Amino acid sequence: MSEKMKVFVTRMLPGPAIEILKKHCDVEVNLEDRVLSHEELAEKVRGKNGVICLLTDIIDDEIFQAAGSQCKIFANYAVGYNNIDVQSATRRKIVITNTPGILTDATADLAWALLFSVARRIVEADRFTREGKFKGWSPELFLGQEITGKTIGVIGAGRIGVNFARKAKCFSMTILYHDVKRNYELEHDTGAKFVDMETLLKESDFISIHVPLLPETRHLIGYREFSLMKPNAIVINTSRGPVVDEKALVDALKNKKIWGAGLDVYENEPEIEPDLLKFPNVVLLPHIASATFETRSKMALMAVENILAFFSGKIPPNIVNPEVLAQEK
Repeated sequence: MSEKMKVFVTRMLPGPAIEILKKHCDVEVNLEDRVLSHEELAEKVRGKNGVICLLTDIIDDEIFQAAGSQCKIFANYAVGYNNIDVQSATRRKIVITNTPGILTDATADLAWALLFSVARRIVEADRFTREGKFKGWSPELFLGQEITGKTIGVIGAGRIGVNFARKAKCFSMTILYHDVKRNYELEHDTGAKFVDMETLLKESDFISIHVPLLPETRHLIGYREFSLMKPNAIVINTSRGPVVDEKALVDALKNKKIWGAGLDVYENEPEIEPDLLKFPNVVLLPHIASATFETRSKMALMAVENILAFFSGKIPPNIVNPEVLAQEK
């Protein structure tokens, strides 16, 4: 990198990553704590050699075109990359990278936090106490569900799903899981049982979703799926919002087909199905699964490492579309 490459970062990132990037590149950062409009983003990426973008940025062919032919890498500050038109990027010979692995523990931990919050009615009880309504112990005050020894259904046995399932073993739970393929290591280590989706939905007391957003996983959990669940079931989603049909979820809650839900992601984020806000047995978080100091800082470092590796003529450690580099050989 004899000449400094120009990089645009769509939001300020935690930790030392941006300062490290500035030592090697000419860096411009959006310092406003908001998502840039499509038009603003198109203007900011113009003339840059690389971009670090977030899951909240829609990176489509128009953005690639606006950036110009000299722009050869978009490093996504996220594991998922459904915000990026990877097909268009590949066609234009633009490298796309992501930040996998680092947020596995943080996301699995948050899924457990949601499960405990819903099952033990933590948010309801906290609000009740703060409002001065607590007048003393009562035998039936905020009765919830026990977690230890119950049956947990894990949908998706990737890094995060497996991490979540391993922690279930500590609570002496029966672990059911469903994925497109079996995970024999998970079965050996935890006693988890591979089952079809219908069996998982019917037999699980709690269900945690850990699948990527793909055409086949959009509305994976809808009216039919909720109808199969136990009336005491709790559904947790920390994957991607559109995996759950929110209107179907509202219907399931209204008609007491399930006991409750915990969500960190939403179908039309940041918009939330209005009726979900009315249920006291639903815990809603603002997409914070990876929001620990350690994880978010490491994600930023990984995005920067991907950028710097590419500019140094190396294959980025976390390239999504390696065929781009194969085309150039």
